[in-house]
Amino acid sequence: MLTLVQLRVIDAVRRHGSVTAAAKELHYTQPSISHHIARLETQTGARLLQRVGRGIRLTEAGRLLAERAAEIIGRVDSASAELSTLVGLNAGRVRLAGFGSVMSSLVPQAAAILADQHPGLELGLTDTHPEEALEQLRAGQVDVAIIFRYDDTAPEDQSIRLVHLLDDPLYLLTTDGGTTLAEYEDTSWIGGCERCRSHLVQMCEDAGFSPHLAYTTDDMVVMQSLVAAGMGVTTIPGLALRAHRNPAITATRLTTPPRQIHAATYGDPPDPPATAALLAALTQAAAA
Repeated sequence: MLTLVQLRVIDAVRRHGSVTAAAKELHYTQPSISHHIARLETQTGARLLQRVGRGIRLTEAGRLLAERAAEIIGRVDSASAELSTLVGLNAGRVRLAGFGSVMSSLVPQAAAILADQHPGLELGLTDTHPEEALEQLRAGQVDVAIIFRYDDTAPEDQSIRLVHLLDDPLYLLTTDGGTTLAEYEDTSWIGGCERCRSHLVQMCEDAGFSPHLAYTTDDMVVMQSLVAAGMGVTTIPGLALRAHRNPAITATRLTTPPRQIHAATYGDPPDPPATAALLAALTQAAAA
């Protein structure tokens, strides 16, 4: 029978791509990691690792087992956190994943509220894109994922429940104070993450032109710096402006529909007490 220790070992090897790094994370010796892998191969009857030059990589069977191991570990850790909160919120841990602009604006406020109301509750934070945050939520690696959507058409897993936190308006960033997208038809544009770029292109096409995307970056600070340097124009959400604003740029609020910010949880209600406490803190921070 596979053990949780063995599953943690194969998961760590998958994430690090190295027996040495996996041993360091788990505080095991390298021979101990190799021993656990060998036992796993014996028990499963499958080869899980193969040598590639001086390194290793997982076989197809190894990747399959490692992916399932990550899901199981996440669920076990979630169960442990939920059990620790049954007697109250004086202890335990709750985990959140969110994207850059919300992690630098809304989440710190919510974290302060949570710490004030439940000082014994530990908050774990992961900065990642919405798609990855939802994957971590499904795998039980986080308890809450903060995501954004530009409309209601994006399909969601029926097991994912959304709590609307706020509407985040979009701003046009320039150096000359222009107010519409069409004014910059012949100007270079700066695109953000993949979803943001797609939305930017769609807005420009709705305005009657196809933008020339000269630069792309996920970093909202870099986007503002490029605009300030005269390298182009862009659009940026209000939360990103709240977190950082370059004094050399002009931000004009657009009349296009805002993006919707949601806190996502997984599974049937009610949420565990620690998760519910985090959702309450996020809602309070969003209202402020």
